[in-house]
Amino acid sequence: MKQHGITAPLTVLLADVQPAVRQGVRSMVEATGAAAAVVGEAGTTGEVLATASRYRPDVLVLDPQMDDSTGMRVISQVLRLAPETGVLVFSTLDDDKAVAAAFHAGARGYLVKRATADQIVRGIHAVGAGEAILDRTIAARLGTLIGTGPRPRSYPFPQLSDREREVLEHLAAGRSNSAIARELALASKTVSNRISHILGKLGVADRAQALVLARDAGLGQAAAAR
Repeated sequence: MKQHGITAPLTVLLADVQPAVRQGVRSMVEATGAAAAVVGEAGTTGEVLATASRYRPDVLVLDPQMDDSTGMRVISQVLRLAPETGVLVFSTLDDDKAVAAAFHAGARGYLVKRATADQIVRGIHAVGAGEAILDRTIAARLGTLIGTGPRPRSYPFPQLSDREREVLEHLAAGRSNSAIARELALASKTVSNRISHILGKLGVADRAQALVLARDAGLGQAAAAR
């Protein structure tokens, strides 16, 4: 984030029922110096919603399994109050259903609590930059995670919106963000955001994996021919 040519620190909200976990992540964030700053902590769903609404942080590091939590729905509740906040789930749960539920609710990233300090800090900054991030062990075992139920024959990824499908088609053709922006008459930032959402919904860690997945499904040929 920049203000008047000066790089502002990434603002981070920590939400976990365990104070020790919050303190540990706070120490990791503060060790980065001026690159990021913790603006608040929360230990209940109510505190998460109130604090997110008050500070509207760049990143919310969240363990949704709180004493009063309704599960991953807290993510969508936060995003209704602070839609620009990027949610990074930091949880002990690493089963596919939990990961799918988090991304369906709007999370940009998912790390398991065995992650190293470096992975956590990188995850926070990736989510703050609008990118998607997924725990390596989860990414390694998934081909595609989101929308694994019956799919219409007409399109292989029914979880994507029409606009996201357009972007994925061009991504599969090997086009850069700037080329996609020109083709679809969109701002580069809009394209970047849509690609982040696509990565999350497809359950892949980066655009290279998304490209392979899309090409394996037969996408990209029409866009490449134009």
